[in-house]
Amino acid sequence: MSVAVLIPTFRRNDGLKAALSSVLAQSILPDEIIVADNSPEASARNLVDALGKSAPCPIRHIHAPDPGVANARNAGFDATKANLVAQLDDDETAEPGWLAALIKMSEQTGAAVVFGPVRAAPGLAGNDEVHRAWAERLYARMPDLCDGIIRDPWGCGNSLVNRGVIDLPRPVFDVGTNDIGGEDDLLFAKIERLGGTFAWANEALVNEHVDPARMTRSGLFRRSFAFGQGPSQTAADQRQWSGIALWMSVGAIQLAVFGPAAMLAYALKIGAPRLRAGLLDRASQALGKLVWMNRFAPRFYGTALTEAD
Repeated sequence: MSVAVLIPTFRRNDGLKAALSSVLAQSILPDEIIVADNSPEASARNLVDALGKSAPCPIRHIHAPDPGVANARNAGFDATKANLVAQLDDDETAEPGWLAALIKMSEQTGAAVVFGPVRAAPGLAGNDEVHRAWAERLYARMPDLCDGIIRDPWGCGNSLVNRGVIDLPRPVFDVGTNDIGGEDDLLFAKIERLGGTFAWANEALVNEHVDPARMTRSGLFRRSFAFGQGPSQTAADQRQWSGIALWMSVGAIQLAVFGPAAMLAYALKIGAPRLRAGLLDRASQALGKLVWMNRFAPRFYGTALTEAD
């Protein structure tokens, strides 16, 4: 069964080089690596060409010049005929057994998508202990899950899609999410409706490298707020009005509980940094569940990254 690793990227060549190097160091190499370059000027082309000359497996540079996270991922999926498509982000590096663990779990379970843990890389940028703890909550996923079938999906970064067991939508990712993200939530919701299953592979570990720009208070709030919007937005995409009402109700209750506690704990520095970070994260996500409409969604990708050009 053919295997491809897809890495979407936007003007992050240092991170991309580290990500590619980690894939080339895998115990099992993929049949090909697809780099979906979403910068209009194809900024990753020279790096990919240079690494490709001595790489032990093919590395292909695919230019997806129209800004948008969904556009980049769609271009990568369109560029490969591999049955198994593993996804790694350009701010992640994979441990040497990552790909082997994803493939093994896919074969064992027949799941449509396999996910693995994400560890916040040691030495997160910034001196604020609360911000570092908040970033770990947002960018790490280390749940207490056993190998095998799981109920709920996770994110695209560190996942493997088996195209042999599910008919993916066309395009695979909703282009309406190009600027705001959440493309993975919508895809996995569609896969679930089609009867696809999800699995977890504990040995498929990747490291998330968080840059300083995402470690500010406003940057962390925007990311938490966007995460909170996810469930309500997914329900809206499926036209599940009762689901929207449910998640908004949950958000209102959570905001009433965590909002005042977060403001008090942060302002007066009450409690350990992890406690304060948890309250800030929960309050921000609660607000996102309430104010879920796309016009209020933070823009992290696509035109938001090119407007300053």
